[in-house]
Amino acid sequence: MRRSAALVAAAAAGALGVGLTAVPAAAHTPTWSVTCEQVDIKLTNYGNHTENTVTVTVDGKDLLPTETFANDFERVLELPEHDKEVAVRLVVVAQDGEQFSRDETKTAPVCEEPTPSPSEPTPTPSENSPTPTPTPSESSPAPSATPGTEAPTPAPSPSEPGLAETGSSGSTPLIAGAAAVVVAAGAGIMWASRRRRSTQS
Repeated sequence: MRRSAALVAAAAAGALGVGLTAVPAAAHTPTWSVTCEQVDIKLTNYGNHTENTVTVTVDGKDLLPTETFANDFERVLELPEHDKEVAVRLVVVAQDGEQFSRDETKTAPVCEEPTPSPSEPTPTPSENSPTPTPTPSESSPAPSATPGTEAPTPAPSPSEPGLAETGSSGSTPLIAGAAAVVVAAGAGIMWASRRRRSTQS
């Protein structure tokens, strides 16, 4: 009877020990991902009373120098620019046992450059397109009179009423001829009368 009780107690203790051993293994949750631009790290349930460490390198160079954490650790790290794939290494050291530590490497791809959108070509004038004609407002202004000179005043037409006639007209020679005849006739009469008087005396 006592022997059976001892066996049961030993089995229970063994099961409890296995359970306690399995709890930390299930509790440690390391999660991390790598893109072309960054590294996202999430480490949870690593124990509040221990000092754990995490280190991240890129092609052997420190991206995150060794840093300690208690229970949880979350960080997003920006990768440096790279024109080829780079190796990102994560090292996690758990203070409660090497079986909970991690040493993993992932590859960060090269980021693809965005393809520029095609721009619309600038239309060029074709040879057959009509040449625009300038509108009246666009034509050159008429030349103005030269400063300092006066525009000639048009002579009044004889047909315009209200204007006095100046100068000789077409009947002037006839009047002059008649006057000359009258003067000559008067002179002849005077000469004839003087001669008659002289003869009578």
